[in-house]
Amino acid sequence: MAWALASFLAALLFAQVVGQIFGLRRRNRQQRAKLFSTLGVEDARSKRIIGFFHPYCNAGGGGERVLWAAISALQRKEPNVTSVVYSGDVDATKENIIDKVKARFDIELSPRTLHFVFLKSRHLVEDSTWPRFTLLGQSIGSMYLAWEAMAYLIPDLFIDTMGYAFTFPVVSLLGNIPIGAYVHYPTISTTMLSRVKSRTRGHTNSEIISSSAFLSQGKLLYYRVFMYYYAYSLRQARFLMVNSSWTKNHIDSILQHQDTLLDLVHCLPPFVLLRLLSRSRSRSPKAAQIVYPSCDTRQLAQFSLEGRERVILSIAQFRPEKDHAAQLHAFHKFLEMYPEYRGSGPSAVKLVLMGGSRNVGDATRLEGLRFLAQELEIKDQVEFIPNAPYSAILNWLSRASIGLSTMVDEHFGINIVEFMAAGVIPVAHASGGPLLDIIVPLNGEPTGYHATSPETFAEAFRTVFTLPQEAEWAMRQRARTLAVQKFSADEFEKGWDASGWRDLLFR
Repeated sequence: MAWALASFLAALLFAQVVGQIFGLRRRNRQQRAKLFSTLGVEDARSKRIIGFFHPYCNAGGGGERVLWAAISALQRKEPNVTSVVYSGDVDATKENIIDKVKARFDIELSPRTLHFVFLKSRHLVEDSTWPRFTLLGQSIGSMYLAWEAMAYLIPDLFIDTMGYAFTFPVVSLLGNIPIGAYVHYPTISTTMLSRVKSRTRGHTNSEIISSSAFLSQGKLLYYRVFMYYYAYSLRQARFLMVNSSWTKNHIDSILQHQDTLLDLVHCLPPFVLLRLLSRSRSRSPKAAQIVYPSCDTRQLAQFSLEGRERVILSIAQFRPEKDHAAQLHAFHKFLEMYPEYRGSGPSAVKLVLMGGSRNVGDATRLEGLRFLAQELEIKDQVEFIPNAPYSAILNWLSRASIGLSTMVDEHFGINIVEFMAAGVIPVAHASGGPLLDIIVPLNGEPTGYHATSPETFAEAFRTVFTLPQEAEWAMRQRARTLAVQKFSADEFEKGWDASGWRDLLFR
């Protein structure tokens, strides 16, 4: 009797969900008509809609540049395609965002084929909302956000450009539409698992966890289950683009990930429903395609390579993984090891930190960095410039000698490409995209430096500032040549078009 009652209730719930889904799809016809009416489109029969899921589209970082570069290219090449951005920036308007894109990236967007769906539940993907089990909380939050997005409008093609793979099953279920993604970095990786296994403290593995064998084992189990569902979600996509060799290696590994025990568990109810609702593995991508992010190298490449100031420049959003504190410690070590660069004289060196501050968490982090600079007694030679307009960023890029990045396992590093195109010699952590794709030799000669500790960063700074004039100019020129040849907007558009999105949209 109990089993029969449970089966009846489950069937009732299933029928209600199915009814909601079909009701949502029926309402979508009205939503499409309303959208095209808003944009002034009279005959919408030949029009197609691509939905870009990017809750922080107004943040002004490298990931946002990819989004706007893709939409700008669409507007130039595909007049019958309307781009809809699912954004959580409810405090901004369409006009505000377009103006900021122009100011920050110098990318022109037409309002005629661009629409925004403003989502009210973005707080569900904020890391501050989930102080514990952050990955799980943000992923579940993204699923709700995807439901909210599809309730407003179901596009013809859904592309996630922020890394919320857990939206894919929701979009597939509600919309029955093709899904693609541009992945900047994996939500979870084998590197994260190895850090927990070795009990190494880091951004994703707090001291409380790393110092306890019991908690570390518990977190390993948590990561094991999370990895299984992350791989499942990625396989719901029809195409996957990634920004670097490092990201590709991880995503390809995750796509092939198998867990026999969890596979067996999913042969049992209610987990077997996931198998029934899953996209056939034969239609899932077997590997990701590298599409290097767009960088406007043309304007940057016009800057003079000579007369550079003694400035070390950092351009990165004030997010925790960017590890700005490591930059301050490296600069402190530099001044400690080479005191001739202290003070305000002609040989003095200045550290300038620019970047987007998106929310209260970023603003709090920025204040903490100011305090750290004061504590390290370097504040007189450090300047913080949050949320600077593009014109100010260009000004500093034209003046700086060194470009600094200390993020470990930086998935790509578009800021480093900008450094190199502008003739700024990069010094970055020896990992991720900067190591494998960006700061690589050109014709057997170096284009920048890698480091791993405050001491090695300090030594790299010293090396740059003591290069003979001819060698310094040659390195700046090599860095620029590599950036212009490898990471241009044209190369990005070629890679984007090769992903196969067109075949799925106009099928």
